Amino acid sequence: MLDALKRPLPKYLLDRRQLTWTVTFTALCALLALLISIPFSDNVWFALTRTKAFVYTLTFLFVCILLVSGSKALMYRCRNESDFSVGKYILWCFGEILLISLMYTVFTEYGASSGIIPGVDQSAGMVFLGSFSFVLACIGVPYVIAALYLTVADKNNTIRLMNYSNVVSDAPLKPYEDKKITLFDNNGVLKFSIDVDNLYFIESDDNYIKVWYTDSEGEVKQYMLRCRLKTVEDSFAGSVLVRCHRKFIVNITKVRILKSEKEGYRISLGLDNVDTIPISKTYEKNVLSRFNSRS
Repeated sequence: MLDALKRPLPKYLLDRRQLTWTVTFTALCALLALLISIPFSDNVWFALTRTKAFVYTLTFLFVCILLVSGSKALMYRCRNESDFSVGKYILWCFGEILLISLMYTVFTEYGASSGIIPGVDQSAGMVFLGSFSFVLACIGVPYVIAALYLTVADKNNTIRLMNYSNVVSDAPLKPYEDKKITLFDNNGVLKFSIDVDNLYFIESDDNYIKVWYTDSEGEVKQYMLRCRLKTVEDSFAGSVLVRCHRKFIVNITKVRILKSEKEGYRISLGLDNVDTIPISKTYEKNVLSRFNSRS
């Protein structure tokens, strides 16, 4: 269990589009739960009719959405931290639930004392505990559902991408003999297919990837599509495409120079106006072993 919590969080959970979807889905689920629970609870002060209480309710909901959106924006900015583990993600979401529960308690105490809402026959501690259990169900459960949905969607997309070889043979193909690289976007739509001999490298660009290749006339071009670099890495594991950096995947057959520098190894693909590509410490061992195996 502890090992699972220490594992790096899958990057697709921190994608800007996925975080926006998670916030929207959670907000809708929480709003639905509130509408259902209001008639059955004597301690919930949310109002849909009385003017002051209604404005107070909208203010609280707006602050909650603002808090969660800001939290997820900060999470997105921290997505590249090496220690962003599954456990840290869970604690982060748990912290959001605690803050919202605390805000509900503060709003309740202030609203009751100022006469905006009816008085609540409970201590602040009991209000906090009650709100915590309610918020845990309203937000925690949608968070879990959203994470499971995104995990399944990512696995399905990876399975689609794995069907990339169109070579027919009576003998099993070795990874470096695959002729076609076929790329799908995040929705599973076929976007790009190219002979592996024409592909040089793939570069991550936020929520997109940029494919560097040569056309039929030998001119270097780029093609951009919405897809995660991690999905490409998983889909083409064992092929000539090798991850060498958090931002780069290279076609190992296209490497012209591999040189060691003070900051680490760098790769030259022999392309004009294209900088050398770094090999980060995380992928160095795997990349060097691929060179050794091919030589």
